[in-house]
Amino acid sequence: MEFLRPATLAEALALKAARPDAVPIAGGTDVMVELNFDHRRPGALLDLTTVPELAEWSTVDHTDGTIRLGAGVPYSRVITELGESVPALAMASRTVGSPQIRNRGTVGGNLGAASPAGDTHPVLLALDARIEVASVRGTRLLRAEEFYVGVKRHALAPDELITAVHLPAHAGPQQFAKVGTRNAMVIAVCSFALSLRHGGVGAAIGSAAPTPRRAREAEDFLAAELPWTSPEPLPDSLKRRFGDLVGAAAAPIDDVRGSAAYRKHALGVLARRTLTWAWDEYRTGERACA
Repeated sequence: MEFLRPATLAEALALKAARPDAVPIAGGTDVMVELNFDHRRPGALLDLTTVPELAEWSTVDHTDGTIRLGAGVPYSRVITELGESVPALAMASRTVGSPQIRNRGTVGGNLGAASPAGDTHPVLLALDARIEVASVRGTRLLRAEEFYVGVKRHALAPDELITAVHLPAHAGPQQFAKVGTRNAMVIAVCSFALSLRHGGVGAAIGSAAPTPRRAREAEDFLAAELPWTSPEPLPDSLKRRFGDLVGAAAAPIDDVRGSAAYRKHALGVLARRTLTWAWDEYRTGERACA
């Protein structure tokens, strides 16, 4: 196995073009597990830890506050540096593994693995994030919905690398919640992210379908029913209907972590809870459960 270690993004893209079979590695929290258990034996590893362009974030659009988050920024920095501007992503990052994993793992790595259970995926979908990918041929932006194409499959070409994620900053109340068999070091049984912004709704599920997915019918229902101009406490009937629609958007399976029926039920509960917290923030301006 070759070990390729570029010093710049341009060098990394050139190496990836020359060796499309090279597997990118940054935090290694997924790749090293696969190597250790002999589930993968690539011809080359492409080490991205020394590429400075991937390790920073910035505000790229000062009119709407779009944040460009480098693919190599670890979860621990997302938590400490972006908790105010993109709170749902910080919430999801807090649930990832252990402190050691959060210090190494990255959103870019989560995207590269494309697991349906990846913790950050529902947030990226709910916020309508754009995934920046690059190759020697140029750079393009993919909507998060376009990125996931199957179980652990993404839309990257063989010569492309994930370079950044573009996210709206201060985009209104947002929440993330997941169910696991314990509080830490656990793969989600199911997860849910919610965003309320400018009269619109983003709602997305994880670990309950072949790919992370948006709950479109639930989004449309909530956007039409919420009393945006005169915020009042929401009736239980509205919360229950929203929860039912979120559960209906799932296509889960039975596995060792939970049954399909339990996942649908749990998603409905998460949807009702996160809606309560996000709407209370919309009404009062005070964030809950951040």
